[in-house]
Amino acid sequence: MTMFDVSLILALFLCSLVAGFLFAFAVVAMPGIKSLENAEYIRAFQAMDGVIQNNQPFFVVVWLGSIVAIIAAAVLGLFHLDAANKALLLAAAAAYMLAVQMPTFRINIPLNNQIQSVDTASLSEAATREARQVFEPRWNRWNNVRTVVACFVVASLIVVLYRM
Repeated sequence: MTMFDVSLILALFLCSLVAGFLFAFAVVAMPGIKSLENAEYIRAFQAMDGVIQNNQPFFVVVWLGSIVAIIAAAVLGLFHLDAANKALLLAAAAAYMLAVQMPTFRINIPLNNQIQSVDTASLSEAATREARQVFEPRWNRWNNVRTVVACFVVASLIVVLYRM
């Protein structure tokens, strides 16, 4: 087994975990808290996000590891794959970085930080509602984009692995 094989399998495994995490938020966590009152919704999201923000070690290893693994697989794939598989792997890696990771760091994490700073106990209902309205639609929209692209990436990595 070559370093490329290891990096591709590791990228597939870690990106699958990330896709599953995003999918769970898209279809379970966020719809589950949607019916809560504004202050409860914000506190629920703060609690879930707080686990991540406290550098939950498994989450950090999976999330950052997926970035390292897919970049390594893409670079090593340049020397190990035919043109079609090379193109598919490079497209998957680019999509992962541009449409999963970049929105995470530029949109979702800043929104997470913004909602973490909301003190629902000291705000009026109107201010709490506004905080939620600023957060929820944009966060969900970009999480849905990340979910779809992450699933495309995983499917692409499976195809590359299968065709090797």
